[in-house]
Parts: sequence; C-alpha cells; structure tokens
Amino acid sequence: MQWILQEFEDTHKLAEALDGLGIPYTWHKVVPFIGELIPEPVVANPSAVLMFGSYTLWRNAEANGYRPRMFKLRPFVQEKVWHPYLLNGADALFLTLREVPAHLADDGREWFLRPVDDSKEEPGNVKTAGEIIRMAERVLSLDEDEIPAGSLRHDTLLMFTKPVRILREWRLWIVNDRIVTYSLYKEGSRVIHRHEIIDVCRTEQGLRLLETNCLNAAGFYAADLTKLAAAIDGLVRD
Repeated sequence: MQWILQEFEDTHKLAEALDGLGIPYTWHKVVPFIGELIPEPVVANPSAVLMFGSYTLWRNAEANGYRPRMFKLRPFVQEKVWHPYLLNGADALFLTLREVPAHLADDGREWFLRPVDDSKEEPGNVKTAGEIIRMAERVLSLDEDEIPAGSLRHDTLLMFTKPVRILREWRLWIVNDRIVTYSLYKEGSRVIHRHEIIDVCRTEQGLRLLETNCLNAAGFYAADLTKLAAAIDGLVRD
C-alpha cells in the first residue's frame, strides 16, 4: 500500500509510525481548494493508494482513480440509527444558504450551525440569527462563479440547532468496526490532548455522539498512531 502524505505537523507524527512499521510513503504539498499535489506522485498501482492531509485531497484521488484513497463518510445526520444518540442533528433545522434570509427569523436567537457535509466550508460555531442572515446575504450577493472553491456557496446545505454546552470531547478512530485508538480533545473550553477514553462527548444531559469525520483529514491529538496506521494498512490490504 502506497501512502501519500501532505506535509504538516500531524502527518509528520503519522510518518514516524509508518517508519516504525516499514510502510512506504511520499511527501507532497497540496494546492489549496483544488487538491493538486506538488510534486505529482509516481503511483505504481492506483488501486493501492491511501492519502492523508487536507480534505481537498479527495478531488485529486477521484480525478486519478485512486483506491481506497480517502475514507469519506456520508453526513452523520443521514444515519437514522444514530439519531437517538446525537448531540445535535436529529431535530435540527436544515436550510441551504439560499433559503436562509427567507426562512430564518432575525429574532436574536443563537444557533449552532455547520455544513451538513464534512466540507469545512464554514467551521461549526454559534452565531445569532442576524449574524447568520448577514453572512448569507454577503455570499448571495456574489455570482456563483465568483466564489472560490471550498467556500460557502448558494446551495451549501447547513444544519441549525440549539447550542449545547460540552463538558468533555473525545475523538475515537474506528477501523473495521473496532475502536483502534482514541484521544481526549477538549475539557470545557480548554483544548487538552490526552490518551484516554470515555465516549465521544459528555454534556449536562449525558453522553452524546458529536459527529463523524473524514478519517484521513482529522487531527490526531494523542492517538496511538502506530496502532492506527497498522489497522488501516491491514484493512486495505485485506
């Protein structure tokens, strides 16, 4: 299996684990939003390529027919079996950016918002209804061909839900239905990376599933990268 890595701090940590496992990899820079690689990788077998780095790498993988490329998941809110356990999403309001000015009341209410796709066009955050409407109007004032790739667009589907106070947040990496490694991510407002596990997030209402992410583009924090790399390489080889 050939691993293609975008060069930044987290992937350097991954490279150390790959070195220890004797797994080959190459380093590349990624053109923002477009996903082109510099230098262009020399790929012996397009059906045996894994890519780790920014989310836009999926564009390059798709254009070149790489497999298994990046492990993308469909939006977590579409998994109905998870709805009883979600922090937010099961009872959320869903609007495209184009629909926001007409359907979101400018009443001072605060909303947590994020794109439904794991696209990072807008990071998950809390804004007032007025701030959201003004943001939408700024984007809608542009012609769609003026909007850079990777930015909010007229048809971006957004999720709006009631803000919830998170006491602790963990990230878990699951490969082949098994939790391979894990890391504490936040404790209250503090960012803390520690190798421990309870669940995905703890709120005043109990434990909740926060979200799912593209594994190849997620920060590693205090995860055991040797276990993670071995599990992924073994999965795709099988």
